[in-house]
Amino acid sequence: MNKDIFVTLLGQRHFKAVRSILDAMNEVDIASLLSELDDRELALAFRLIPKDKAAEVFSNTETSMQTYLVEIFSEKELKELLDDLYMDDTVDLLEELPANLVNRILDTVSPEDRSLINQILNYPDDSAGSIMTTEYVDIRETMTVAQSMAHIKKTGIHKETIYTCYVTDKRKLIGIVSAKDLMTSDDDMLIKDLMETEIISVNTHTDQEEVARIFTKYDFLALPVLDKDGRMVGIVTFDDAMDVMVDEATEDITKMAAMSPSEKTYFETSVFDHAKHRILWLLVLMFSASITGAIITRYENAFAAIPLLVSFIPMLMDTGGNCGSQSSTLIIRGIALGEIQFRDIFRVVFKEFRISLIVSTVLALANGIRILIMYQNMTLALVIGLSLIGTVILSKMIGCVLPLFAKKTGLDPAVMAAPLITTLVDTCSILIYFNIASALFEL
Repeated sequence: MNKDIFVTLLGQRHFKAVRSILDAMNEVDIASLLSELDDRELALAFRLIPKDKAAEVFSNTETSMQTYLVEIFSEKELKELLDDLYMDDTVDLLEELPANLVNRILDTVSPEDRSLINQILNYPDDSAGSIMTTEYVDIRETMTVAQSMAHIKKTGIHKETIYTCYVTDKRKLIGIVSAKDLMTSDDDMLIKDLMETEIISVNTHTDQEEVARIFTKYDFLALPVLDKDGRMVGIVTFDDAMDVMVDEATEDITKMAAMSPSEKTYFETSVFDHAKHRILWLLVLMFSASITGAIITRYENAFAAIPLLVSFIPMLMDTGGNCGSQSSTLIIRGIALGEIQFRDIFRVVFKEFRISLIVSTVLALANGIRILIMYQNMTLALVIGLSLIGTVILSKMIGCVLPLFAKKTGLDPAVMAAPLITTLVDTCSILIYFNIASALFEL
């Protein structure tokens, strides 16, 4: 939808036309359109969204827009919105809003919902309990298919998903039944004869990253969440798992780029906050790099004897850093997907060692030939070739081992990524280079 046309219709108070446009649009597209409006236009446009779409549109908007809307809503409008919002979306909203607006929302919802909200908010951050919803379809094993379908028709409108129904007995999860099975089975068939009893579930304290990994592995639409006593308390749906994957990937990317993670979008984050998130690691890496400078200073005599040696330093350092980054990126990805564990460290080291032998040999031969053609100096070609082999092998060993040790010690493997490994490899590559050069040139 063209923003200018939409704004023009709003300004000319053609509300019927605006409502028709919003009625035909997808909820996500409406949220995207609203993000381009100013506050006055936003307040007017949101009130024209069809009631059955308003909650879904609201849950897809940015935090700053949600905060503004909650501030301007009347008590009636806020109550209508919260009644249509799913429980997990309400909890997500409360986690982002200022305290005064949180209190306003808690005063608006029913005592039962307030109790559920407080229960979910008390679960640890980044746990299954903190991202689950309590709105799921539960049935009994003694029901027939017809009774179960009638139950779904009666209560399903208030549930986040009806594709999977959960068979419970005194809140204990004993089986699951898909909507497809219900619709394709005889009406008089008992649920206990239809349900699956091999159930994959998570605990309320299971890390959300592990939850997302289970969704990826099994292609679930929803995953039951149990408390410590094995009682069912909620479900995590696929859309929430996708949000977790995006959040975790964003966090890893920022850490791999030597920045502190931020939950705000790029444009929502102020210039000062951007600088604050970046400056600490830059300071650490800058002072770490001074070690490399100190090592180079120790070999001033080598520079004086053969000035040409200096010109190869950037190439060696960059090659080592790139090789280390390649290995660390693949290992971090493998750890994140659960493909690589700490117990695989020797397999990983052996594999990376063989890879480094092939890569370093090719790079050494290519540079050796180039140096022979340009400088006709066999000793220099040998020094650079051997230095490349040593640097590549060492950098790939560092790149694959550091993330595994980080994971073992409870650190985020993404921290051991490109900038930190590059700084470490730079120092090692200089030591290798000048020791080989000193030995072969007898400096």
